[in-house]
Amino acid sequence: MKKPNLNRFLRTLGTLAAFALLIYVLSQQGWDEIWAGVQQIPWWYFAVSLALMGISRLAVAGRWHTLLRSAGLEVRWGQSLRITFAGLFASNFLPTTIGGDVVRLAMALRLGLDKVISAASLIVDRLVGMAGMISAAPLGAAPVLGGMAPLGAGPTPALGAVSLWGRASDWVRRAIRRLWEASALWVRSPRGLLLAFALTWVHQLAIFGVVWLMLVGQGQGIAYWLAGGLWSLTYFVTLLPFSVNGLGLQELSMTWIYSHYGGVTLQSAATAALLVRTIQTLASLPGAVFLPDILAVKGNKVMSNEVMSNE
Repeated sequence: MKKPNLNRFLRTLGTLAAFALLIYVLSQQGWDEIWAGVQQIPWWYFAVSLALMGISRLAVAGRWHTLLRSAGLEVRWGQSLRITFAGLFASNFLPTTIGGDVVRLAMALRLGLDKVISAASLIVDRLVGMAGMISAAPLGAAPVLGGMAPLGAGPTPALGAVSLWGRASDWVRRAIRRLWEASALWVRSPRGLLLAFALTWVHQLAIFGVVWLMLVGQGQGIAYWLAGGLWSLTYFVTLLPFSVNGLGLQELSMTWIYSHYGGVTLQSAATAALLVRTIQTLASLPGAVFLPDILAVKGNKVMSNEVMSNE
C-alpha cells in the first residue's frame, strides 16, 4: 500500500475508532438522557450559538484577508470571505486537518493571486490561530495541572512528565521557527500580524461562548473562561492526524476533558460536544455555494503537494 493511501486508511480507521468510543460513551449514559439534555437547552441558546459561530467564521475570514492584504495582494473582502467559507465547508469531508487550506490555495490561485504569498499566508494564518489557542490555554491549565500526579509520586510519572515536557518544548520551538520563516513577508508590516492575532481572539471568544452556552443550557455551572481554556486543550488534541478533520476525536476529547476538569457531568459534556460539532457544520454550510468553483481549477494535486510540503 502506498504511503498516501496508508495515511488515508489510518486516518479513516482513527475516525471510526474515535466514533466507536464516542458511541460507547454515549450509550453508557443513555440516549434518552442525552436527548433530555438537548431538550433542556432553551431554543434561543441555539440561535445565539449559531450567531456566535457565524461571527467566529467571519473573524477567521478576516484574519486571512488581513494577512493577504498586508502582504501586498490585491484581494477583495468578498473574495476572501467566499474562499474561506468554501474551505471551512470542504474541511468537513477532506481526509486531513489541512484539507480546507488546500481548497483555499486552489481558489486563491484561480483568482490569479501570487502562489508563494498565498501559500505562505495560509501557513501564517494557521500558526497565528495556534498562537491564539496557546495564549488561551492557561485559562484551563489550573484544573488540568491540579489533577496531575505530583512529580514526586513515583519514578514513572516523573519520567513521563519530563518526557512530555521535552516533547512539548521541542514542538513549541519548531512552531516558533516555522512561524518566523513563514512570516518573513509580514515582518515589515507587523500591524498585519497584530490585527490577525486580534481577529483570532474574536474567533476564540465566539467559540468559547458556544461551548459555554451548550453547557450552561444543561444546568452545568461552569465559568465562561474555564470553558474557553478547556476548549483550547481540545483544539490541540484535534490537531493530531488520527482522524478526518478531527471527527470523533474532537467529540471524544471534549467529553473527557470537560467531564474530568470542567466539573460537568459526562452526559452533559458528551451532549455539548455533539451540539458544538453540529453548530460548526451548520455555520460552514454557506461554503457549499462557493465550493463548486474549485472544480474549475486544474492541477489540484500539484497544489496540494505544495501546501503539504510547506506544512
